[in-house]
Amino acid sequence: MTGAHEAAGAHAERGPEASLAAARGHEGAPEGVPPQGGAGRWSRGARAGLTAVVDRIIATAPRVPVRDLATLRGQFPGLGPEEIADKLVTGAANGTSTVGAGIGAAAMLPVPPAMPAELAAEIVGVAAVELKLIAELHEVYGLRAPGTARQRALAYLAAWADERGVDVTKPTSVNAALGGQLRRELRQRVLKRTFRNLPNLAPFMIGATVGAVMNRRDTRRLADKVRADLRRRQVSWAALPPPEGPQDGP
Repeated sequence: MTGAHEAAGAHAERGPEASLAAARGHEGAPEGVPPQGGAGRWSRGARAGLTAVVDRIIATAPRVPVRDLATLRGQFPGLGPEEIADKLVTGAANGTSTVGAGIGAAAMLPVPPAMPAELAAEIVGVAAVELKLIAELHEVYGLRAPGTARQRALAYLAAWADERGVDVTKPTSVNAALGGQLRRELRQRVLKRTFRNLPNLAPFMIGATVGAVMNRRDTRRLADKVRADLRRRQVSWAALPPPEGPQDGP
């Protein structure tokens, strides 16, 4: 599973840039952190941590393998768009559940300071799984984003940040996707997820089960939002032009 692989890679590259420990400063300084003199340093550290995670997600996005419509129809013969979409959502929910179980298990470790790095790895891993889901849902609903593989990846990344489908009439260019707007949206998405997970994992150390359940629920919720958006603009398979080549081409 791509998400698990990315999560493992992020875990292996632990370091000051990968840690989101400073993000806890928004809820109150962790034990041992000066409440006044250290506040500025923790604020800068939080921003650096978020930026590092966002940069890693952006770097990962073009490498996420995405199956085109022809491949999906071949793997799920006889199924229609909604049935294939259901299969994709189930697979993605299982994938993010596995990643969530990993961070939940890390919360049980005897050294709590290790957890923020694990949380950063989880966010990157979940983003990879959900990005693949969003891209393949666009294929199923006949709404592949235009442009090169990299441009499509960044368009789907913007869709992930906004929890919506890509408007194919307003393609996201590489320059726009790498600009400040997408980065701000991604930072907000990462920050939101960080604060949603920390209160459940850090204080109570409740382990793998809750981490898995939370990710499964959140992935299904994201899928519901994206599918509802895509259904309104769905293009029937019969109306699509013949495939020009594999989706991962230049």
